[in-house]
Amino acid sequence: MMASKGKEAARDATPTNPRGIPYAPFVDKVEDYVSSRADVEPTLRRFQEMIAKYQFMEQNLQRRVGGLRDKLPDIQKTLETVRFLKLRASDSDPIETTFELNDTLYAKAEIPPTDEVYLWLGANVMLSYPIDEAEELLDTKSKAAKLSLSNCEEDMDFLRAQITTMEVAVARVYNWDVVHKRKEKEEEEKQKGKAEVPGA
Repeated sequence: MMASKGKEAARDATPTNPRGIPYAPFVDKVEDYVSSRADVEPTLRRFQEMIAKYQFMEQNLQRRVGGLRDKLPDIQKTLETVRFLKLRASDSDPIETTFELNDTLYAKAEIPPTDEVYLWLGANVMLSYPIDEAEELLDTKSKAAKLSLSNCEEDMDFLRAQITTMEVAVARVYNWDVVHKRKEKEEEEKQKGKAEVPGA
């Protein structure tokens, strides 16, 4: 009973990366995980479940990275536009521009000097911001998205390393089982050979 509590405590103290993804156990000695051939199947099943969890996390991160890579250019383009509008003097002439209404639909507009802009926040919500606040908001969003993208890419590399570690662990346990199966078979054949030898 005490030994199992010790193992549970060790499992709870599993080290993680900065965002809480646990490190995969490195199987140096298979005997630390498998004491008999009866332990092989449950251990392999547990390791396969860990691989599946890591792969699931990796797929979610890939989707998130894709979303961030799509979003970052839009944030950057909007930030550059806000900075351009901020630089224009209040007595300058209106500028004529073409803006995107849809993926394939554009319209022309004249933009007079302005001290406020409207930003889409998502979920069909648009708010008016003074130019300085808009620039600050977009700059903060851009930095947060870049940091999030960097963290996601780092986590994906981490997950790939953990998946490889677990695949090596599965191979080691499987090889351990093959070696012990062979030894058992040799022992059985020796016992059979002794039983067949008369006078043995």
